[in-house]
Amino acid sequence: ATPPQDPEPLPYLREKNPWGLDLSLEIAWNGQVVSRPPYREMYWSPAQMLAHMTVNGASSRTGDLFASGTVSGPDKDQRGAFIELTWGGKEPVTVNGEPRTFLEDGDEVTITATAPGPSGTRIGFGEVTGRIRPAR
Repeated sequence: ATPPQDPEPLPYLREKNPWGLDLSLEIAWNGQVVSRPPYREMYWSPAQMLAHMTVNGASSRTGDLFASGTVSGPDKDQRGAFIELTWGGKEPVTVNGEPRTFLEDGDEVTITATAPGPSGTRIGFGEVTGRIRPAR
């Protein structure tokens, strides 16, 4: 389930049976894991996000994808955005032996996700990788 929602959401966002997804995310910066934000800490459930999006005029059709935005947990190693991870550049992260505060040209970020499977196994969702390219 999602964490307790306080203040209580507007009526159209209230859920009789609150639920959430127990996804484990892993963020790697140039091949080094720097964060493991837990999706189960998300304040809004996917159903609430979709309801909020569509009540404000966005259309949705079968097969459409939408994203939750940044996933962050309460602990330092669960910060999902690099601006949070480095606390606005004030707390460097050591990446491959080098203190870093922000992404630079050539850096690579990889996000992987898994979910609980039968008998304690994990179901993988694969990974997505992006490389920072120099400005033109």
